[in-house]
Amino acid sequence: MTTDLPQGWTNRLGAKLADFYFDLHQHPELSFQEHRTAQKVQEAIAPLGLEVTAEVGGTGVVAVIRNGPGPVIMLRADFDALPVQERTGLPYQSVARAVDADGMEVPVMHACGHDMHATALVGALHLLSELRAQWTGTAVAVFQPAEELGQGAKAMVADGLFERFPVPAVVLGQHVGPLPAGTIAYRTGTALAAADSLKVRLFGRGGHGSRPEDTVDPVVMAANVVQRLQTIVSRERSPFEPAVVTVGYVRAGAKDNIIPDEAELGISVRTFDEAVRTATLASITRIINAESLASGAERQPEIVPRQSFPVTTVDATVMRQVADRFRKHFGADRVSEIDQPAAASEDVGIYGSTLGIPTAFWLWGGHGPEVVQQAEETGTPVPSNHSPLFAPVLEPTLTTGVEALTAAALELLAAAER
Repeated sequence: MTTDLPQGWTNRLGAKLADFYFDLHQHPELSFQEHRTAQKVQEAIAPLGLEVTAEVGGTGVVAVIRNGPGPVIMLRADFDALPVQERTGLPYQSVARAVDADGMEVPVMHACGHDMHATALVGALHLLSELRAQWTGTAVAVFQPAEELGQGAKAMVADGLFERFPVPAVVLGQHVGPLPAGTIAYRTGTALAAADSLKVRLFGRGGHGSRPEDTVDPVVMAANVVQRLQTIVSRERSPFEPAVVTVGYVRAGAKDNIIPDEAELGISVRTFDEAVRTATLASITRIINAESLASGAERQPEIVPRQSFPVTTVDATVMRQVADRFRKHFGADRVSEIDQPAAASEDVGIYGSTLGIPTAFWLWGGHGPEVVQQAEETGTPVPSNHSPLFAPVLEPTLTTGVEALTAAALELLAAAER
């Protein structure tokens, strides 16, 4: 039995997949607004005759390939975009705008590569359909919304993902990132950080800029909070207990000679241990409340949790089995094991933790050699996910993503008897 992928598949599917990717990139949609994206996914896999269900968890799409008795596996890709103004200069650059959940009009860009994720899964479904003679079992493809909010996986599970569709024994997922295109990297155990985001409103008493004595200035309050938050990691956490506390935005006022009534902060927290996570969030709350009290604020601040991602834990046994398959398929020089977790976050682990099944998750590279070389020569980092300059080079990124998902699936599905 051979599990080699179909020869010349890129000649037959490559152009169609490229067009699909360009279309998604030019028409990005924010979390839980991915209606067009979901429709395009359904159109792209319609010729395969799969069991396809839309509007799972809001805008999610689930496609099932049943191919006789055998194991059930799940392949997951996310497809939401970010409120980022693209500056790549590519001919298919996004100029899309949308209204976000707060009612603000924002630019929209696939700055995290989810368009590449969805395209790779579409391609993998085509190849698995062609290769039915080589495997038996069931593959459940999950096109997930709202990963950027940490809510998409939860929404699909809450909408009966594991009651309405075959229950998998393993979850497979991948993420494109700032690595050389054509390479794959993985880590077992704790792979990605937990993440929590908070919206904080500090309440003062506004007034004229010439009479600060009549006011309680929330801008000064916010500035002090921002500064003091930086001491949590440096002075309250052990250097052997990593954490990141970032203030991503501060909003206050509209005119230079008016002291506003309130200020708003957006805070992101990354941790790798539940005890550290709890302690760090408690420190943030303490500092915000104490600064408000010290400033003489007449109203307690509001601290509202917005997004929450668990630690992503990758099963060692399954991931190493998949990685061995990658080395055989791509060559050992293109596959590497990472020696430490990343502070980025994902919600893919929710599926496995809900069922108590293993998750295999890996990164694959998207930067062309010229980008990597320029970064090395200038000493500046390559554009990373969420950057307005982040856009994976089409090839070999797309081919690698398609083949990685397909090879991993074939490794875990049962071999067909010949």
